[in-house]
Amino acid sequence: MQQQAFSNTNLLLLAFTYLCYFGQIGVFIPYLGVFLDSRGFSSADIGQLTAVITLSRIVGPYMWALLADKSGKNLRTLQLGCLLSLATLSLVLVVDSFWGLTLVIGLMMMFSTAILPQIEVLTMSCIQGNSTRYGRIRLWGSIGYILLTIFTGMMIDAYSAEAPVIITLAVLFLLFVGSIFLLEPERLIASQQAQASIWHKILTPVFLCFLLSALLLQVSFGPYYGFFALYARDLGYSGQATGWLIAVGVIVEVGIFVIAGGVIKRCGVKWILVLSIGLTSFRWALLAAFPDNIYLLIISQMLHAFSFGMTHAASIHFIHQYFGKIFQSRGQAIYISVAFGIGGALGNFGAGSLWSQGEGAELTFWLASIAAFCAAICLLPISSKHMSTAP
Repeated sequence: MQQQAFSNTNLLLLAFTYLCYFGQIGVFIPYLGVFLDSRGFSSADIGQLTAVITLSRIVGPYMWALLADKSGKNLRTLQLGCLLSLATLSLVLVVDSFWGLTLVIGLMMMFSTAILPQIEVLTMSCIQGNSTRYGRIRLWGSIGYILLTIFTGMMIDAYSAEAPVIITLAVLFLLFVGSIFLLEPERLIASQQAQASIWHKILTPVFLCFLLSALLLQVSFGPYYGFFALYARDLGYSGQATGWLIAVGVIVEVGIFVIAGGVIKRCGVKWILVLSIGLTSFRWALLAAFPDNIYLLIISQMLHAFSFGMTHAASIHFIHQYFGKIFQSRGQAIYISVAFGIGGALGNFGAGSLWSQGEGAELTFWLASIAAFCAAICLLPISSKHMSTAP
């Protein structure tokens, strides 16, 4: 009974950490372009700055994961990442130059890469790999994203474009406080196993195809993450309306996380990813071809449930099964480094180079659609069986 109480309390706290972590993502990432625009940066500057800071997600995840795996202290790594992210982002309030902001936000991004992989590992350890329970806990991240995205849009209208930074700092503080009360499950890993090489799992056709697909998917997200809020503003939407547009897809995403575990078991990781990434390609095509049609714009936003929600759930399930307990943190880190680090940097840099103050928006989203389509194609040669079991 006591163990059950520990488990339930820890799961509630993990749900809270998901809420805060993805809540601050929903504040900072969509509105970073608006914030930088208010400080006088051009679209090329914004693209270059976001590309440079995204590169920090290449080195950071593996460094933190190696520390967590070698020490066996995922929770301490999570807490340190929260504290350092909070401390570095606070410097944005006093730094205003291009390279100053690049350094500060880049450090914040690098420190924040310690957070999500450790939350994922702690959660999967607590629920013993149960993908259905994972979806029900992870949905709180989507709820946090929804609430804070809408709230931030309202605050931008009511106050200024500095609001995203203030709100992100407040949420990072709550995330750090919440992490203090988490408890770390026991990890029974023999020292010989802990020092085993991970490369025999990385250098396989299955994982390399998965990684290339994930990279191309994140390349396709470059225009959306970097410029959608500015795109919506240029189309005549207010900050509050933009917040609702960003949130509407995440609202549907909540439902996806509830059913994701059962759908993955029934359909398999491969076909869930192929379908979801294919719908992502269609989503970017809608944004390129029909940006003025509010109904199609809403439909494109609702497809975020597949673009992120289902692809994320399926990817985490694959990594957990593929790498097992010994390499979970490093497996997560490699995925984040390559997909979100390299892929995100390429997507942001490319979008910034093509955007041209909004004049290149249509072309940029068409190229994003092509990148997502290629990401789906990369998965087709893989056997469904090989994506459902560890090698």
